[in-house]
Amino acid sequence: MGKITAIVGRNGSGKTLYVDQLRKRLASDRVRYIAFSDSYGPNVDNQYYLQLRWNQHDIDHETPTVGDLLHSAYLLAGEDTAERRQLKEHLYQLFHMDEFLDKYIITLSSGELRKFQLTKTLFSNPHLLIMENPFIGLDAQTRNQLKDLLWHLASERDMELMLVLAKTDDIPDYVSQVIDCSVRSLRTMSPRPSDDASEAFGLEAFRKLQEPVPPHVLPKDKEEAILSLPYTDNDYDCQRIVEMHHVTIKYGSRTILRNLDWTIMNGERWALSGQNGSGKSTLLSLICADNPQSYACDITLFDRPRGSGETIWDIKRHIGYVSPEMHRSYKRNLPAIRIVASGLMDSIGLYAVPNQKDYDKCRFWLDIFGAGHLAERPFLQLSSGEQRLILLARAFVKDPQLLILDEPLHGLDLWNRRLTKDVIETFCQRRGKTLIMVTHYEEELPNNITHKLYLEKQL
Repeated sequence: MGKITAIVGRNGSGKTLYVDQLRKRLASDRVRYIAFSDSYGPNVDNQYYLQLRWNQHDIDHETPTVGDLLHSAYLLAGEDTAERRQLKEHLYQLFHMDEFLDKYIITLSSGELRKFQLTKTLFSNPHLLIMENPFIGLDAQTRNQLKDLLWHLASERDMELMLVLAKTDDIPDYVSQVIDCSVRSLRTMSPRPSDDASEAFGLEAFRKLQEPVPPHVLPKDKEEAILSLPYTDNDYDCQRIVEMHHVTIKYGSRTILRNLDWTIMNGERWALSGQNGSGKSTLLSLICADNPQSYACDITLFDRPRGSGETIWDIKRHIGYVSPEMHRSYKRNLPAIRIVASGLMDSIGLYAVPNQKDYDKCRFWLDIFGAGHLAERPFLQLSSGEQRLILLARAFVKDPQLLILDEPLHGLDLWNRRLTKDVIETFCQRRGKTLIMVTHYEEELPNNITHKLYLEKQL
């Protein structure tokens, strides 16, 4: 059986650095690496902008589909044997690939993109497969199925696996060793007592050695500072933050949302969930004015019907937003504080120089998220978890009326997950603050959720 190693540690503890050094040392064609910041590919990244997924008329329709790309990857990876065909069929069934083989890769959701990257990489039959946070962005059923598949690959194909994980409760029970970058230690798990892949064999003892995360980690003085923030006269005095009537979104023959009715009142806190590809991010793009189809729909935002004269920027200045798509779109290596400041102008990058008052706001929110020491560090040189903290500070910096947090805890360790939940809960105690949060992990939701909406995937 191939060895299965989990690499864990706090955000910024050196997990990615360890893997980078390992890859340089091995330098083999049989080593494959899938990073947290899964990109669309070299032919797309330079053209990518945040709204491109929703502006499909901007896509070059000679671009290959997901099916085309996977077919090419399969042929390049080796001889078409019965064993490889069986693996391909298993992967397609596991990830429901048939549902989006005809899509352009740029239109994939975060979870669909991860499924594509995993499938493409596994076609190459690597000797060593290194995956950074392979389970994030996947719904619960797919996460469990992927864990079973990885066990199968290690046990039957003698593939060595290294899983780089931000949270220790994502470690599968069948790992053979754990490298903890926070304390620079290597722990070998005791031998498996049986062939039952669900039976734990040493992880509980390892987890007990970890520093426990208290039920509340945001310091009292920071909590009071958030609650004491002054209100501005720029906020809408409104009751209906979002109101949608019979909203339908289609791309070609594919229906993403069908006859959706949804009303969000001022001060409500919503959890939005659904399987990968069910339309969660599309729904949020309508609210954020990133989707051009929103103007053909019956949508009211902040008591104003869409298309009644407001601009995109009129809408965006009242919304704080973070998502996997936003994270992927940040390719500028600006200092972290300037990334936060871009939230004041709703831009990707920073094209105007903030004044001292604006920078003070940025430093306030960096400090709230425990990232004040990162203010002058180049964004692209930070770990993925540190980058996510910077983008969270960006979402809060303009003290928005509506917070839209699409899988905001991606890549965060257990401590920073608890800290972020504390910040969300505290922020939403203030008058006139409304929340929409997307996550595939029920335990990630803050304690103050008042309403839930589950989207069914359209057939």
